[in-house]
Amino acid sequence: MADPRVSVRRAGPDDWEAWRDLRLRSLAADPDAFGSTFAREQVFGEETWRERLSGLSVIGAFDGTPAALGGAFEFRPGFMQVVAMWTDPAYRGLGLASSVLDLVVRSATAAGHRVVLEVARGNDRARAVYERYGFVATGQSEPIRPGAEELCDWMALPDLETRRS
Repeated sequence: MADPRVSVRRAGPDDWEAWRDLRLRSLAADPDAFGSTFAREQVFGEETWRERLSGLSVIGAFDGTPAALGGAFEFRPGFMQVVAMWTDPAYRGLGLASSVLDLVVRSATAAGHRVVLEVARGNDRARAVYERYGFVATGQSEPIRPGAEELCDWMALPDLETRRS
């Protein structure tokens, strides 16, 4: 049963300040988990943050406090890539990541997309969340950012028919 203290919703351009605050906290707290950096994103203005929220972006809250985020974008026809997944450390283990994934995956699959993501090597907690959710490793990896030595691994969510078997 879902925890009634956990809520998730799609974020829109008017949520830019809450999204910005969570995103910058995520980049500062876990810099090796993302393809972007705090230094790059801290200089974004309101217009950029609003533009970033024009797609599939989700904010998760615990008792009304924004504490998690995630989103997805179509990176090639028929495929949505989950991005920017993060939960404030004070709220981890409460189901926020799974709830955010539920909304992202539902939205992507309703549009007929397959769902994939990248997870940084060494980010075992995130990998465990994704595996519990049903994502499987594809065997592909690449640098987390251009020029970086750190790698991330691709994971894919099998289609519903495959998951039911």
